[in-house]
Amino acid sequence: MAKERYLVNRTFDEIQVGDSSTLQRTLQAEDVKIFAIMTGDVNPAVLDPGSAEGGQRQVIAHGMWSGSLISTVLGTQLPGPGTILIDQSLHFSRPVYIGDTLSVTVTVKKKFEHNQHIVLDCDCVNQDGLQTVRGSAEVLAPSQKVQRLQRIELPDIRIDDKVDRLARLKARVRDLDPIKVAVAHPCDNESLRGAIVSSEAGIIEPILVGPETIIRSLAKEHQLDVSHLRIVNALTSRDSAAIAISLVRSGDAEALMKGSLHTAELMDEVVSPNIGLRSKRVISHVFVLDVPAYPGPLLITDAIINFAPNLQEKADIVQNAINLAHAIGIPEPKVAILSALERIDSNLPSTIDAAALCKMAERGQIKGGLLDGPLAFDNAVSLLAAKTMGIKSKVAGQADILVVPNMDSGNMMARQLEYLAGALTAGIVLGAQAPIILTSRNDSAETRIASCVIASLVIQHKRALASLSANTNP
Repeated sequence: MAKERYLVNRTFDEIQVGDSSTLQRTLQAEDVKIFAIMTGDVNPAVLDPGSAEGGQRQVIAHGMWSGSLISTVLGTQLPGPGTILIDQSLHFSRPVYIGDTLSVTVTVKKKFEHNQHIVLDCDCVNQDGLQTVRGSAEVLAPSQKVQRLQRIELPDIRIDDKVDRLARLKARVRDLDPIKVAVAHPCDNESLRGAIVSSEAGIIEPILVGPETIIRSLAKEHQLDVSHLRIVNALTSRDSAAIAISLVRSGDAEALMKGSLHTAELMDEVVSPNIGLRSKRVISHVFVLDVPAYPGPLLITDAIINFAPNLQEKADIVQNAINLAHAIGIPEPKVAILSALERIDSNLPSTIDAAALCKMAERGQIKGGLLDGPLAFDNAVSLLAAKTMGIKSKVAGQADILVVPNMDSGNMMARQLEYLAGALTAGIVLGAQAPIILTSRNDSAETRIASCVIASLVIQHKRALASLSANTNP
């Protein structure tokens, strides 16, 4: 235990030829990324398995990752604190792959009294006893003894790798047919880029609805290729919304996507009697978040459409979110009905609604999910918090869906997770005749792409249910 908490060194006079010290370390995927970030070495032969020579098709460590472990042994174990590296020579025998465990050993070979330099042999072998690195190091040994130096506690590092997370999400629809999407008024760079990149990835087949001259000019300015895409001319943003909705109603498109127009403009047309996309259910929005610190997708609803929903509206909001969870692969989502308290209090209406929603689920008025509430945010997402509060629940601490009391709380929660916790965010509206890809005008192209993936999963799930129904009811 002392060796873990404290550092000691060995002075030049204490060190004898033949003395040695060993460090063991297992290469993790995060180690490769952190080393690349720290050094700027993004050599594809290291980071991209497809670029590795010899067709290894495995991510390997940078060579100097092993070299840095040798420096670690020298600086913390033998000779230890106070050591200054003078010269180092290394030969790299074979690559180190993710999951390999290296034993790094330094052995004293020579001592020089006149300058207190020490030459050490350096050897790294993997878990199979195969040498990966060999070489030598010359150091200036410490002259002052360090008996008990407190080891510096380093912070945990978490890589916020949205690129990887988006790639994993896109991979879910890689082998599926693209869905046809009417894009209403893609008249800024991010909304147009999001539609085009999603098209190039095979996620959607967009129909661009808006002022054609503006769309083409914007595409040329930002070097976006729209030559192969259908463009339906519309003079104004409201015209764009109305025409895009008509394409969905006619079956030319399976989903609707918001461009650079205001959300209110689009939704006014969506809920318009006779020409909109209303269904019998309340229309609601769901944020789908990939939060680095959370073990699975986190759905938050409703943070965009319904300002202060009543109990029946909340029941539909919950059902919409459950149906979405099914579509993205969560068979029995755990639904936390949020409030500021985890106990029922007649002075706080959201706690009453939470209890009622849970009872509605027990009676079959809400189906397909496991509900609990009221729950505060902390004990909805943290098992430790739930245990501390004495809450025994299959939902608490591991919720898939967070149902918020009102739009204010939901919107702030989702945006905090996006901007302060590095969440990859997608947004979709459900309860209409077709899914609506609804993002903010300042959302990135990545958010729009992620939202397209979610819409594709919804459509594919809808197709699967329709096929199942047709087969069981010929």
